[in-house]
Formats: sequence, C-alpha cells, structure tokens
Amino acid sequence: MPIYKAPVEDVQFLLNDVFQIDRYDNLPGFSDASADVREAILGEAAKLSEEVLQPLNRVGDLEGCKRNADGSVTTPKGFKDAFRQVAEGGWLGLSMPTEYGGQGLPMTLSQSVTEFLSSANMAFSMYGGLTTGAIAALLVHGSAEQKSKYVPKMVAGEWTGTMNLTEPQCGTDLGLIRSKAVKQADGSYKISGTKIFISAGEHDLADNIIHLVLARIEGAPAGIKGISLFVAPKFLVSADGSLGARNGVTCGSIEHKMGIHGNSTCVMNYDGATGWLIGGENKGMQAMFVMMNEARLGVGVQGLAQSEVAYQNAAAYARDRLQGRALSGPQAPDKPADPIIVHPDVRRTLLTIRAFNEAARAMVVWTSLKSDVAHRSNDPTDREAADDHMGLLTPVLKGYLTETGFANAVQAQQMYGGHGYIAEQGMEQFVRDARIAMIYEGANGIQALDLVGRKLPRDGGRAVMAFFGEVGAFAKEHGGDEAMKPFVAPLSTALGHLQQATTWLMQNAMMKPDNAGAAATDYMHLFGLVTLGYMWAKMAKIAQDKIAGSGTTAYLSTKLVTGRFFMERVLPATSAHLARVQSGSATIMELAADAF
Repeated sequence: MPIYKAPVEDVQFLLNDVFQIDRYDNLPGFSDASADVREAILGEAAKLSEEVLQPLNRVGDLEGCKRNADGSVTTPKGFKDAFRQVAEGGWLGLSMPTEYGGQGLPMTLSQSVTEFLSSANMAFSMYGGLTTGAIAALLVHGSAEQKSKYVPKMVAGEWTGTMNLTEPQCGTDLGLIRSKAVKQADGSYKISGTKIFISAGEHDLADNIIHLVLARIEGAPAGIKGISLFVAPKFLVSADGSLGARNGVTCGSIEHKMGIHGNSTCVMNYDGATGWLIGGENKGMQAMFVMMNEARLGVGVQGLAQSEVAYQNAAAYARDRLQGRALSGPQAPDKPADPIIVHPDVRRTLLTIRAFNEAARAMVVWTSLKSDVAHRSNDPTDREAADDHMGLLTPVLKGYLTETGFANAVQAQQMYGGHGYIAEQGMEQFVRDARIAMIYEGANGIQALDLVGRKLPRDGGRAVMAFFGEVGAFAKEHGGDEAMKPFVAPLSTALGHLQQATTWLMQNAMMKPDNAGAAATDYMHLFGLVTLGYMWAKMAKIAQDKIAGSGTTAYLSTKLVTGRFFMERVLPATSAHLARVQSGSATIMELAADAF
C-alpha cells in the first residue's frame, strides 16, 4: 500500500530560514503565526493528512462517487467523516478573514497545508479547494449581504462552494457561453443552462452548496463582454440564515474520469434556478478571474503534491527492491541481489524528481508570500510589486509545475517496473490523478499563451524586468563566493537564456503573432527552470550559512547535494528551450490542415 509523510521539516526550512517569514510581522495576521504556532499547525496538518486522508485515497479511487435516483450524490466511504474533521478543525478558514470566522493567518501557511492534503488525497482536498476559491470571489466582488449570508458558513465548512464555468461547447473560450439569466421583479435572476466538468457540484459532505455560475443576461453583448457571475445556492437561504426550498439546480450525471474518482465531477443542469448577481452586469469575467487565479495556484500545488507522494513511494521501493548487482560490484553480498537504489539511473530518476519537488515547494512559498503582501500590505509600492510577481508567475507555476509533476509521477511509477502498472501498488493512481492538473483551470497551452501574450508585455514589461533584476542581483552578489559557484554559474547561464528568449519574442512576436504561439510552451518551461534554479541558489546559500554557523546536518548536506544535481543535470535544459523558441513558427505553420 502507498505511504505518505508530510515534508514538515522542508516547509519549516523555507518559512523560517530561506524566506524568513517573521520579517513580515508588520502585515495583518503574520504576528499571530509565530514559529511555535506554525510548527503546531504544520504538525497537526501532517497528522490529518497521514492518518485520516491518505488511507482514504485508495478507497475514493475504487469506490468513486455515486449519483442516486433523486439526483443526490454519495461520496466514498469515510469522506463525510473526514470532511467533518477538516471543518471542525478550522482548516478551511486558516487564512480567511476573522470577521467571517476565519483565523486570518497568512495564505503562505495555508498553501503549505494544501500541499499536504493534496499529496494525501487529491480528490478529497478539492472539495475544500473549490470552496476557498468561491469564497475569494465573494469577498472581492460580492455585496455586503452576500458576504454575510454565505461566507461564514463556507469558512466553517458547513457549506461548500463551486465554480460553474464550462459548457459542452465552450471551455477556454467563455465568450461562447449559452447559459442565460432572466431578471426578475425582485432583482433576482432565473438561470437556465447546462454546465459540465463541475468539481464538487453535488455531494453529501455539507448541508448546502453555493454555486457560482457564469451566464449571459438577456440582451447582453455577445462574447465575454456580456458575461455575468451569479450565486445560486443548492438550497435557497432565508433571511435568518436557515435553509429553505431546493433551488432549480441539479446534478444530471457524474463524469466518468481518468482519475480523481473520489471527487464528484458533475454535469449541472440549471432549470430556472434562482440566482443573484455578483458584482455588476456583464462584469463576470473580472470576478471569475479571482476564482481562477486562486484555483491556478492551488492546481500548481497539486502538481507538486502528486510528484512528492509519488517520489516518496518510489524512493522507498528502490531501497527495498532487490534486482541485479551494482555495476561496481555487489553492495549487498549477503543477499541474492542488490537493492535497485545502487544503480546510477535509478538515482538519476529519483534525484530528478526530488530536486524538482524541493525547488517547486520553495517557489510556492515565495509566490504565496507575494500574494499575502499584495492583499495585506499598506504600502502601495509593495502591493504593486507583489501583484506584478503574482501575475507573471501564476501561469508559470500552474503550467510548469503540473506538467513536470505529471512527468515525475510517471517516472516514479517506472521505478516499480511491472509492479507500477498494477493498481494495488498505488502508483498508477498517482499518474491518473496528476494528469488532470495539466488540463483544468486553464489548459497548460493557454497558460503559456497567457504568459507570453499578456503577462510579459503588461505595463511595459515591468514584472519580467523586476524578475530579471532580482535574480541577476543575487547572482552578482554571490558570484565571488567560491562555495556558491556550482549554483551561481549555472543560474547565470540559464538567466541569460531566458533573457535572450524574451528579447527574441519582443523582436519577433509583434509582427508575427504565430512566433509567440510557437514559442509559448518552451518559454514557459524555460521560465520555470530558471525560477527553480533561483530557488535552489537561495536554498543553497542558506544551507551553507547554517552549516558554517552551527555545523552540518543530514538534512542540510542532502539539500546541497540535491541542489548541485539540479544545477548539473536539470537546469542545462534551458539551452534546448531557447533553441526551440528561436526557431520560430515557419515550420510549425507550413503544413496544410488536411496534411495532419
């Protein structure tokens, strides 16, 4: 059976040492998250993940969700009790505002908890993840009445939330939405239409489900300019907060999926459902992007989370599985064969995954801190810089982390040989579950296009120039440090590749947009590699300083070896991505469509 141990020590190293989270105590909520509090929260989150959620991961995959004759949905055995523990433990409200029943702690801390929960049971964690995304949209764009009516119950886990965007004829191109909203005399709307791929659309975990749904008001402009966002609860909510009549929104069916079977992904039918406008008419896209940005960061964490749990199991298997002898001679002469961990290619595979995991975790913490600054700082300059970072790095984090996370799950499965293909080992579930993260909340090709088409040129390239400046300054500052040369030299080379690719796009994409489209995915991967390289250089510097100050530990020495591996064996891929970017679009676009 699969195992999982939450990487608490690694998260503490990042929070306490690399990013020195205590320096942010001037921001609301940070002073309440002292080192002792952080340690306690991470420890309890690890316990919840390892002891409650991880044992249900296989259960959820085998049982799936069942739609009943009345349209209700029954979740897998144990999910309801587990969700009760999550709700009662206050985990959904960890970083939510205190005025709505949350604890107001940094989102940086809650994102680390999200990683633990997603590694332990990705399908289960989505019920809470969709809820927090819906809460975010309501907090930013909802009316005072809507916030007071829905948010406290959602924060408490008594109610959950959803995002209803996709329809059979439109996914990315939301301008094609056909769901319609007809205004009523009392100011409400009657919503009709069909939504598909709705995660957590119907279930038995909470008393009510608060659906946020995109629809077009009668007479609205065509395309995305005519889209509005509505709140349409499963059960109507009375003035006193009690539940009233069942609304006209039902689960038509449950999608049959490749993975995440424990999450109820539904076809939702709106048949004159009563809804209320969130924000202004035809302003739904702005509100929708609040949900999407929250979700995209969470999906990036899912890519890391599946890579981490797959790695842990593959490493444990490699230490135990006896097969063949080491090339340098028997390493376990008292046994019929050596454990496969002795083989260089096995170690290469495991180190590739581990090096990604630790740097990706640092990237998540770094970006989460920027989100906290953007939402909590009183300094407009700091908020602007943090918002720039979030805009630039969100598509990279979502796209690069999920693609690499899936590839790592496949590599981890390979460690098992034929046993990895057998369901009882659990590795094939990690592969299946990880695959969706590349698709939903904006398929990765769209993330790449968003990066090169919108985020790079935004505000005259201010965000990307700030990124170049920060990484370049770090490399310059530590370039003369002999111990840092194995990290700084490769980072400087990779940064140069990214700068060259950016310049090429600036010179060649405006006149010929296909050049941007052809380069987008490679550019996103190039950006991701440089970001992880920067994370490794920062972690290496801190590890070296700690060793110089108080002596080495197994954790710190392992950290440095893993970082050197990334610089030597992973980061050089930036040169290939640069070459592909600079090759342009001519060959890609040459064939006629019917030649494919």
